[in-house]
Amino acid sequence: MSTSTKVADLLVELGTEELPPTALTSLSNAFTQNIGSGLEDAGLQYLKDGVKSFATPRRLAVIVPQVETHQADKSVEKLGPAISAAYDKEGKPSKAATGFARSNGVTFEELVTSHTDKGERLCFRSVVNGQATAELLEDIINKALNQLPIPKRMRWGASRTEFVRPVHWAVVLLDEQIVKCKVLGITSGNQTFGHRFHAPDAITLDSPSEYESELLNTGQVIADFNQRRNVITKQVEQLAIKLGGNAVIEPDLLDEVTALVEKPVALGGDFDSKFLLVPQEALIYSMSEHQKYFHLIDDKGSLLPHFITVSNIASTDPEKIIRGNERVIQPRLADAAFFFDTDKKVSLTLLRNRLKTVVFQKQLGTVYEKSERIGILADSIANLINADQKAAKLAGELCKADLASDMVLEFDKMQGTAGGHYALNDGLSSDIADAIKTHYLPKFAGDEVPTSKIGCAVALADRLDTLTGIFGIGQIPSGSKDPFALRRASIGILQIILKNQLNIDVDPLIRQATELHSSIADKNKTVAQVLEYLFGRFAALYQDQGLPAEVFTAIKAKKISQPLDFDARVKAVAAFIQTSESEGLASANKRVRNILEKSEQKITIDSFDSSLLVEPAERTLADRITEQEKTTTPLFANGNYREGLLKLTELKDCIDTFFNQVMVNVEDEKLKNNRLALLLRLRILFLAVADISVLAIGKK
Repeated sequence: MSTSTKVADLLVELGTEELPPTALTSLSNAFTQNIGSGLEDAGLQYLKDGVKSFATPRRLAVIVPQVETHQADKSVEKLGPAISAAYDKEGKPSKAATGFARSNGVTFEELVTSHTDKGERLCFRSVVNGQATAELLEDIINKALNQLPIPKRMRWGASRTEFVRPVHWAVVLLDEQIVKCKVLGITSGNQTFGHRFHAPDAITLDSPSEYESELLNTGQVIADFNQRRNVITKQVEQLAIKLGGNAVIEPDLLDEVTALVEKPVALGGDFDSKFLLVPQEALIYSMSEHQKYFHLIDDKGSLLPHFITVSNIASTDPEKIIRGNERVIQPRLADAAFFFDTDKKVSLTLLRNRLKTVVFQKQLGTVYEKSERIGILADSIANLINADQKAAKLAGELCKADLASDMVLEFDKMQGTAGGHYALNDGLSSDIADAIKTHYLPKFAGDEVPTSKIGCAVALADRLDTLTGIFGIGQIPSGSKDPFALRRASIGILQIILKNQLNIDVDPLIRQATELHSSIADKNKTVAQVLEYLFGRFAALYQDQGLPAEVFTAIKAKKISQPLDFDARVKAVAAFIQTSESEGLASANKRVRNILEKSEQKITIDSFDSSLLVEPAERTLADRITEQEKTTTPLFANGNYREGLLKLTELKDCIDTFFNQVMVNVEDEKLKNNRLALLLRLRILFLAVADISVLAIGKK
């Protein structure tokens, strides 16, 4: 941006009715990004590091500093016919030439000659004057709003305008200049509005620089989302100390509360301590999910009979608000207590029987039938990981029973957790209760996983049953469509295995899970598809770790079905590509692979004969391969791929010397085949870990 270019700060604000709280940050981020992109598309520069977003329940706004107030003039050059075709036989302008001039609104004489790679051509040159930024903003703003991630738009009044919520005002300022635009049917100006109750009158803005301070001081609104979030956090933490506990501030709940208020005021309330006999997860769910309260715990992590709500009003009588919130939460907690007491009168076995009429999937039967399959699979997995098979089978059979409970029917997020409590109530072991409680974990990438062996067995069995069943009936995820959350299930399987270091082969388990589904016609195809899909999720996990895609590809070529072993190989290759020898060895492996693939003879390592070695370089390579075979074979057998692969980097010099001094495809058939067998030994040595030949190290 030239120092002589005139610039101005841009403020764009859209005032609405209350925006969806869970979508506020995404709407704000997208709006800011879209405004910036629109300015850039128009050729207008601005200070990118100074852009600031604002988002409250009733507004989306952005301040863009130092925006150019005018587009630069643009030189335009249009090429016409070649000079050789510009004149007719009489030396007059040809029809093509005069037509080109006419299409550009000039005479033939006003055209010039341009020297191009394809020779001289007629050319029309002009300058398109840039527009004022103020003239461009209406289109930029409306385009930015139309591109917001709004799944369902609404209309209001008699207008055909659509947006996520009705729009009431719009502000567009370039420094002190009021930019008149039609924004979603509203004519923009320089008047904003403060807090709906504390400062409902219009606030006139003279420039973008006073926007935030005017809203705060006159409008009683903290417009900056992050600042408001920090204020809430501080208020809640300080109030929790006064109440004698520690506030649990979940990020998602904090964001939602921040999106619900413009002037946060934290208030503390109490509930009857008798409700503490109810599983605290149900109480927390009632408070956070339904009332948006923060709960408090003591130093031991136990729930306290207090809550903190964040009001959008600084009341002169806060006790009235507190009492109102206490009255509201009382019946919610009473419901949880009633459901808990009612459910405890029925055993998990009886609750499970109710699932015989609950359909899991039309072709795959009921949830009861699914629990039967989970129990069988959990038994098999428990056997592999030295867990209590009988307990795992029972936990698997009962893990879905709480879906028929009153508690889960009312509080769906209690599934699993409620079942764990009911298992203890039935006198079952804590291991079984824990397995039922944790079998839904992990719920998302990076979430905690079951840690007990029985819990792992049930969690894996549940996901394997779903994967094989849904794949078996042909409902494979595609694009953004994944109604049974198979991606999440697959990543969950990998996380459970890796984080608990479970050395199991999933191939036979997938086969067993597939066999348990009577509705699957082509079982072999299903097994292959599930294996491919499951290990394909590794790619996303490694991408998040910053590993090149070909590292994953190098291991995938081995067709390994043990996730822990797969991961160990990836880590070995990741260490290998960091060495100085890796690029040369990858290239050499590719060369070896190509030579062997082009060979017309069927070569085996048994055909190698050391007495046929002639050249010193091939003798040296053979000796070094023999040494490495003795050294690395036990390392690979024990899964120490990293040390073994790094050991193989010692072969680089003798491999390079071999290719520099030895010709493989010589006329002597015995000599050629022996050298091919030597290269096959080398190839097999590296393939013990991965297909190094697919790595493209140093070629990014």
